[in-house]
Amino acid sequence: MPILRAALRLLYFVGFAIALIARVQLRFWQHGEDLHWSLRLRQRWTRRYLLPTLGVRLRIEGQPPTGPCLVVGNHRSYIDPALISTEVLGFPLSKAEVDRWPLVGRAVRQTGVLFVQRERADSRKNALAAIAAKLREGYPVILFPEGTTHADAQTRDFRPGAFNTAIEEGVPIVPVALDYRDAGAYWVGDDTFLPHFVRCFGKRYNDAIVHFGPPIQANSAEEAIAAARTWIDEHLRQIRQNFSQQANAF
Repeated sequence: MPILRAALRLLYFVGFAIALIARVQLRFWQHGEDLHWSLRLRQRWTRRYLLPTLGVRLRIEGQPPTGPCLVVGNHRSYIDPALISTEVLGFPLSKAEVDRWPLVGRAVRQTGVLFVQRERADSRKNALAAIAAKLREGYPVILFPEGTTHADAQTRDFRPGAFNTAIEEGVPIVPVALDYRDAGAYWVGDDTFLPHFVRCFGKRYNDAIVHFGPPIQANSAEEAIAAARTWIDEHLRQIRQNFSQQANAF
């Protein structure tokens, strides 16, 4: 049953990506490119159709930000940006490899995702320039400054580049703590997409929490990083405690 459920959900996931690309292309053909419209479509469809069909039961805590800001969180899985984007109408920053995923890469590119190849200095520089541009346009930018997914109880070191950009642009940094009830949802180690998808979405439900923190105003990247990590680490502990105390679903 779990394998059949995962297979059906994978087919739906593919169909969702195709439908999203087709809808965006039709809109662009009729009215010209409109990324703000694409962001809203992606948000609405992800919240209403994609996550519920995949069995993701999401709880939102705290106040999601609006307007230009840098949204930073700990990183567990490739679906983390989708969870945050259900509440934040912004541009996630993703690894360049995602752009090469069949269907998925095109779908996320056309609905407002910025890409970075972290091992290349020119790519990082271009990504920071793109972040600054979106902040100036009035949008939030969503990123995971650890640079990798992991199962650690606390955050790993944050890369400072985007924090410097946010401070230079005079926008706040909003910390986000997110976690899943079942650690099987984490995409870690040598996991590849299909085995992880079967393990994660073969279950009937996956419970997740996204907790938005208060905006941080800082004078330096070091100060902002310290404040963001402290807040996220504290609330990751609270999320795990809540999961252990709440054996039933949300």
